[in-house]
Amino acid sequence: MQPLSERMLADIEKRNMTKESPILVRIFKEESELEVWKEDKTGRFALLQTYPICRWSGELGPKTKQGDRQAPEGFYTITPELMNPNSHYYLAINTGFPNAYDRANGRTGEFLMIHGDCLSVGCYAMTDEQIAEIYALARESFFGGQSSFQIQAYPFRMTPFNLARHRDSPHMAFWRMLKQGYDHFEVTHLAPKVNVCEQRYVFDAQSSGEFGASDRCPAYRVPQDIAAAVRNKERRDDIEVAALIRRGMPTASVTTGGGMHRTFVAAIAQSGQGATIHTAAGTIPAHASPPAETRTASVMSFFSQSPPASMQLASAAPASSTGGLLGHLVGSNDADKNAATHGSRPGDVSATKPLPAAAAAEPALASRPHPAPPKPEAGTEPQSAPAATTNLLNGALPALPAGAFHSRSGG
Repeated sequence: MQPLSERMLADIEKRNMTKESPILVRIFKEESELEVWKEDKTGRFALLQTYPICRWSGELGPKTKQGDRQAPEGFYTITPELMNPNSHYYLAINTGFPNAYDRANGRTGEFLMIHGDCLSVGCYAMTDEQIAEIYALARESFFGGQSSFQIQAYPFRMTPFNLARHRDSPHMAFWRMLKQGYDHFEVTHLAPKVNVCEQRYVFDAQSSGEFGASDRCPAYRVPQDIAAAVRNKERRDDIEVAALIRRGMPTASVTTGGGMHRTFVAAIAQSGQGATIHTAAGTIPAHASPPAETRTASVMSFFSQSPPASMQLASAAPASSTGGLLGHLVGSNDADKNAATHGSRPGDVSATKPLPAAAAAEPALASRPHPAPPKPEAGTEPQSAPAATTNLLNGALPALPAGAFHSRSGG
């Protein structure tokens, strides 16, 4: 129940948002960053805060089975029952893995979290200070009436530069599918409605039929303004990827052993491993250690004019089936079939709102306490007993049984 800081409250107000407005979370493994977006008074999401991730494990690519130590990738729907105040890792938000897509594709695992303590064996680990703030932002959105929020977890920012670098990855067909949802959000700044059918994700689908994760997809349509804006973005991205490859863009090295944001890597290098380190983004416990460096400098130096963006703790700036040209360059066009071989709750996350007429027609729309080690594996972390199902009242604190997330009084 830790309240939001005066700094955060002032930042929310400055960005034309309210404390209780809905949130959305995006995670990028390779950049080791977690973004919290919040709905402003226009009804669309704007970036509120970017948090450097203290530790994630595994490598780029989806989680496929229990014990593989992979942090999940995909679209996940977070309800109040998935908020765990009794975590071994300070506080935790359960991603809900496996979701409908994961289950349909035979993927196994449980209790994959976003939590504190900077220690990961399959989770996204933040500092305790960071997870306290992220947890509080989620809590306030639930108290404001949001029934669930969406987590979008990606291997990297789905830019032409990164797609060209990773074009040889065996996961590319899966990533191309995730990019569809990424593009839907980029062009609308609305949480895409997520469904699963034929063992694949579909986004912003309108249908009178029922979606079954392993069933044939019912007839559906995507609102014309969204579909047109997404097609325009995909076309621009395809052209840029092709240009990068023609110019000799080198492929990225395989990253193993997970990642840690460079802010924390630098702090550990300066203060020495085994020391408790205080940074602007929170305290790094003594047991935290950076992963081995496996990336090649040649890739990131390909464009001297495009260095990695400097880490920002807060920013107001907004940060596919990717068929056609990009499909031929970076993966099979049979993305759905291939994706099924790699591992959200279908999540009627929000009703689709129409794009402004000008935005729909604009091709450039998209461009704009430290624990004693060792601890239990994150993938097997005990979860507090699920709370009884009750209704949330808009503008009121929900009253639920003691011991559950909802039962805490006061906001």
